[in-house]
Amino acid sequence: MRHYEIVLLVHPDQSEQVPAMVERYTTVVTDAGGTVHRNEDWGRRQLAFPIQDLHKAHYILLNVEVSDETIDDLKTTFRFNDAILRSLIMRRKDAVTESSPMMKSVEAKKAKEEAQAAARAPRTEEAETEAADSSAAEE
Repeated sequence: MRHYEIVLLVHPDQSEQVPAMVERYTTVVTDAGGTVHRNEDWGRRQLAFPIQDLHKAHYILLNVEVSDETIDDLKTTFRFNDAILRSLIMRRKDAVTESSPMMKSVEAKKAKEEAQAAARAPRTEEAETEAADSSAAEE
């Protein structure tokens, strides 16, 4: 069996079906005796150029170890699935299991947003308390 890296660009209107699609493809790999080493959902991102008049797509990355026949089946499945705008399958020398740079940036952005939200939450509580105190003082 060989190692492959698969990147899928899914139509943004089909973002809700992405987990089911990924589950279906990982099931195909595991049923064929392969393994999934990495499964990353990068979310909806801006495209470098429009594809079918779309400017955004949902990105998915899979690193799998599977036979050539199964990869051919996956290619055919990707080709005939209208929700998949583009697919790229690259053969790798070995399994890649650590997080990709794209996923690291997604996680860093998410952590930054959570920190900002946490910083804003106490301020809003303090502002409400101050507003209540000032309205009580006016009475």
